[in-house]
Amino acid sequence: MKKSILFPLFFFAFVILFSCKSPQKATQLEVPDQIRIGFYNVENLFDTIDIPEKIDEEFTPSSQKRWNTERYFKKLNDLAKIVEAIKYPALLGLCEVENKTVIQDFISQTSLKKYNYNFVHFESPDARGIDVALIYQSKIFQVLSSDKIRIDFPKSVTGNEAYTTRDILHVKGVFGNNEILHVFVNHFPSRRGGLKESEPKRVYVAKQLKNAVDEIFSNNKNANILIMGDFNDETNNRSIAEVLNAQPSANNNTPTSLINCSAKMDDAGKGTYNFRGNWNMLDQIIVSNALTNNTNKLKVGNLGIFQEEWMMYKSERNGWTPNRTYGGPNYYGGYSDHLPIYVEVMLGK
Repeated sequence: MKKSILFPLFFFAFVILFSCKSPQKATQLEVPDQIRIGFYNVENLFDTIDIPEKIDEEFTPSSQKRWNTERYFKKLNDLAKIVEAIKYPALLGLCEVENKTVIQDFISQTSLKKYNYNFVHFESPDARGIDVALIYQSKIFQVLSSDKIRIDFPKSVTGNEAYTTRDILHVKGVFGNNEILHVFVNHFPSRRGGLKESEPKRVYVAKQLKNAVDEIFSNNKNANILIMGDFNDETNNRSIAEVLNAQPSANNNTPTSLINCSAKMDDAGKGTYNFRGNWNMLDQIIVSNALTNNTNKLKVGNLGIFQEEWMMYKSERNGWTPNRTYGGPNYYGGYSDHLPIYVEVMLGK
């Protein structure tokens, strides 16, 4: 008689104890010793639906490009293959994504679904409808806040041209060691119309980014800040080297200085975008001085450009170049016209 009463009581107590503790475990962040943070211009990741207020009709089934569901999902899975090859970064900035739907499909309809990715995205006023976004492994990184920096060009920059561009995405988050990281994801205006002619637009956007960074530094000169993006400028161009003042190496006497992790690669003739046989370092990662300090809980290592032969195309004129999805109306079925970049980040306990 005692046995039949005690056993149910013991079992009931065990169930309550287990149910109380398991939710706490589920909310804890996993803190590996080392992670990767990357950026990738995914080249026109559009869905197949025409949005009337956007210039996106070329990426529809009835267009000259004949963009359809089969090609769309092939591109999603091809891009996921790249993410897998760079070992599923804990954070990955993206540009040239059309909307929230394509990001959701990228996460839920490919191999990325195994890694608990979530994302941050805002719809921008870009005329073509392309935006920036950040995807992140929610078991490693917790988003505390996110916002966008809207770019409203004055007439002194654009003249009478009705020009819109992508927002700058700002995400503030934390790793399991409670170290806060500010991430900015960018896609600066293109070089269309000429490098010098288009430069004022990129300079203006860089000023808005610098203002946001300086505001963070005003509250904490040792803030952890990581800036990534396709800047459509190289590391020595005015928007990067002068306005952002992102330099190849740290100035230990200036905690608020910015270090361009891509500068050494650029100086060595490496790049992420091949223009007529010349490599351009358009995609860059820039970090605050604190992230290069050996005593900091977050420490960023060297930058890598991911490039494998299976994602490249060799032309007689330009040599090896990223195998792109389209060249004009011609469908090549490749990954992207840019190469992805990444940095290793050590997470101190």
